[in-house]
Amino acid sequence: MNFRQLLSLAHASAAEGFVCLRFTCKGLNLSYRVNAYRAVWDYMKTKFPTIKHIFLGGRSMGSRAAAALLRQLSDGSEDAARGLICLSFPLHPPAQTSAHHQRSQDLRQLPQQTPVLFVSGTQDDMCARDLLNKTIENMKAQVDVLWLNRGSHGLAVKGRSEDSVMEEVNSYITTWMSQQVARWA
Repeated sequence: MNFRQLLSLAHASAAEGFVCLRFTCKGLNLSYRVNAYRAVWDYMKTKFPTIKHIFLGGRSMGSRAAAALLRQLSDGSEDAARGLICLSFPLHPPAQTSAHHQRSQDLRQLPQQTPVLFVSGTQDDMCARDLLNKTIENMKAQVDVLWLNRGSHGLAVKGRSEDSVMEEVNSYITTWMSQQVARWA
């Protein structure tokens, strides 16, 4: 939750008028994380029922949990979130690319009207570019991707400062969210 990139994104989002609720899940188990996301979702919908433009997102395993919850929400009658933001989606473990099909199942089941943004590094050892592109081809959802040239799974880019990378990522994400909100207006 206090990961420097997520703090930076929260501040950049707030500066553009987006409230960002951050929380952490200590367990690595995906089901546990999805349940935690669900509890936060239920809390938000109960305490702030007038908020309509909610984006789900996460970093690494958190983005898998966000995708799983958004898919569950889109199956029911309740209002689903307005979009999904995946920072460093872990499409497969390092050097185990065969896991990509199972890990992308929730993404492939998202409805067509769901906007999805991936932010990934071209040298991410947990998200091979060709496999993410193949996954995107098999998704019904509307997908945008920000590829960070020479970026790692941690979104570190050789030869660039962390602040420079975060500025690029934050600007892209906040612009993307603004575009999505404008579509619903």
